[in-house]
Amino acid sequence: MNENQNNNQEQELDLNQLMKVRREKLEELEKNGQNPFNITKFNVTNTSGEIKEKYEEFEQKDVTIAGRMIAKRIMGKASFCTIQDSTGKIQSYVSTNDLGEESYKAFKKFDIGDIIGITGFVFKTRTEEISVHAKEVTLLSKSLRPLPEKFHGLKDPDLRYRQRYTDLIVNPEVKETFIIRSKIISNIRKILEEKGYLEVETPILNTISGGATARPFITHHNALNIDMYLRIALELNLKRLIVGGFDKVFELGRSFRNEGMDIRHNPEFTMLELYAAYEDYNDMMNLTEELFSRTAKDVLGTTTITYQGQEINLAPGWKRITMIDAIKEVTNIDFNEINSDEEAVKLAKEHNIEIPDKIKETRGDIISLFFDEYVEKTLIQPTFIYDYPVEISPLAKKKKEDTRLTERFEVFIGGREYGNAFSELNDPIDQYERFKKQVEARNAGDEEAGMMDEDYIQALEIGLPPTGGLGIGIDRLVMLLTDSASIRDVLLFPTMKPLA
Repeated sequence: MNENQNNNQEQELDLNQLMKVRREKLEELEKNGQNPFNITKFNVTNTSGEIKEKYEEFEQKDVTIAGRMIAKRIMGKASFCTIQDSTGKIQSYVSTNDLGEESYKAFKKFDIGDIIGITGFVFKTRTEEISVHAKEVTLLSKSLRPLPEKFHGLKDPDLRYRQRYTDLIVNPEVKETFIIRSKIISNIRKILEEKGYLEVETPILNTISGGATARPFITHHNALNIDMYLRIALELNLKRLIVGGFDKVFELGRSFRNEGMDIRHNPEFTMLELYAAYEDYNDMMNLTEELFSRTAKDVLGTTTITYQGQEINLAPGWKRITMIDAIKEVTNIDFNEINSDEEAVKLAKEHNIEIPDKIKETRGDIISLFFDEYVEKTLIQPTFIYDYPVEISPLAKKKKEDTRLTERFEVFIGGREYGNAFSELNDPIDQYERFKKQVEARNAGDEEAGMMDEDYIQALEIGLPPTGGLGIGIDRLVMLLTDSASIRDVLLFPTMKPLA
């Protein structure tokens, strides 16, 4: 048996012993008719944050607070403890003179992690620390499992993600990320509602997988006895609503993709998708700038942020450049001079660009591969890359000037993609042909290719007005605005492989 195994066994033994002692304390409470789990309500008057922020108003006044005890210092007939609630921490002075001998004796048996309520008056100690002088202490819930020691027991990211509840207690700064996340989502809703967008909800379970190029999760509906797909995008149903007469709609909802996991990808993620009748991808660029810059200003107080050591300016006025011109700017290769698939493939091979088996060897696909290889990583400041090849844009409207391209853009910040938008394809005949190509790719083994959606074609035949559409990955936006390196840092409960 090696040293690590010995240490693990000792730690497990210590944990078991500690839990045994805590259960014994609970049994003693129950024998005395004081089971804390029987308490159903406790009237809290104030929070730690409120008391600290407005100390002058609370000085010498009675308050009732509640939270988790995260520190305790026993000094004979008087003690100090620290309570952590949803707004922060506050110290409390507890003594036998105020509580009486029996209550003070019971308090001394409380454990770190117990949830307690304290009634008393607000004051400052000799060291000027704002505190609550306890008159009454109530055990509200017994912690039967010790909290991990902050710098040793819960620094492993994997354990933190699995036990987010403990992570939030031991590392309270983590909570701030999720408070900001909530504010970001609320702010986006506010901006869109100001602009006349209606928030809607569309099905997560669908009989057809569509709206994006991605591998879906498949489930089975027992009552209907059919396979169904968890949605990979919100797009097609939202555009059905534009057909139905809503001019502006948006949805903030979960999408699911059965693909790889890394610092930017989780199998389930939050998307914002919105659609506006009688607008195009230029309008969507303007809206994207406003959503990002206003949200940064409203939530963080500034449009200049730092992400992973890079200073980024989100103020409006973002660079706009076509995909072909962006490639030329970085590589000096001009795809406007490459007019055949054969020329494009030859160029890719000369530059040692790998062409995946699932990708057809077309000029448009090669343009996309060149962009991915050479350009994306260089786009640090906010940049709109627009006019994408039709081969990789099955739902976008073709450009009048060059039907090999579409009115589509993606927005890049810090070398990563944050949003995708189109002037939506509303020609049912063109859309049907593009769906057919997706079906052909799927039949050839591409599990990410879309399916034929006959009902959506019918909707387009009814008539979809000229429409602009936009999708933004909310998790990536939160990563950007909280300077978080991994998507798991901005998901309360990221997908994790079960422990053996």
